[in-house]
Amino acid sequence: METLNPHTPSSNDPWDLIIAPRRHLLDLHLDDLWRYRDLVLLFVRRDFVAVYKQTVLGPLWYLIQPLLTTITFTFIFGQVAQLPTDGLPQFLFYMSGTVIWTYFADCIIKTSNTFVNNAQLFGKVYFPRLAVPVSILISNLITFGIQFGLFLVFMAFFALRGSVFHPNWWMLLSPVLVFMMAGLGLGFGIIISSLTTKYRDLRFLVQFGVQLLMYATPVIYPVSAIPARFQPILLLNPMTPIVEAFRYAFLGAGDFNSASKPTL
Repeated sequence: METLNPHTPSSNDPWDLIIAPRRHLLDLHLDDLWRYRDLVLLFVRRDFVAVYKQTVLGPLWYLIQPLLTTITFTFIFGQVAQLPTDGLPQFLFYMSGTVIWTYFADCIIKTSNTFVNNAQLFGKVYFPRLAVPVSILISNLITFGIQFGLFLVFMAFFALRGSVFHPNWWMLLSPVLVFMMAGLGLGFGIIISSLTTKYRDLRFLVQFGVQLLMYATPVIYPVSAIPARFQPILLLNPMTPIVEAFRYAFLGAGDFNSASKPTL
């Protein structure tokens, strides 16, 4: 009579993990993602530390990039092109748009490369595939927090200089705006990532498309500067209300509709 090895699985053995196909679109297995939270944190550390590893300035680049971008926008679009900024200090206007747009752009670009950049890892071991894009959102959120802190520092600096802007209590809803941006970046990024496994050229198209999309978003200009007949087209961009709401919450100017607009 054949005996079973105690380490050999049989049909009566309890299984710790059962891998089954998804039955419907919203079957995301978020409980599996929580079970592998240590792996997600490991991916976050890898993404955050590896970006500027072995560079001279290191993490300072997280501050230098938005600062240089804001200075460039202020000179080109504020001084040379003289685009309106709804009466706000130009530097704060462009920095607010730069900080919030950078988070969305990084989320969608990095998430769109999920399957291509991690193909070897996906083929060797099982773990929730959603762990990789979620880790990208979290690591980008850390970067956003650093750059947002820089934005708050300049807000305080301009306030001490007597510049006029009106932050209000809507800033308490800023986590909702960040969550919306993360959801947009994750959703569009995963859709594009599934297509790049077959059409690798999409990786280059995404980077170019995100750059063009910035000019269709009120990052370097306010919605009020656009002719009224074109504003409904601009509002089709899901990032338009997010950017305008962010500016209204922290600077008190923007195309934002509410029942009441109390200021601090």
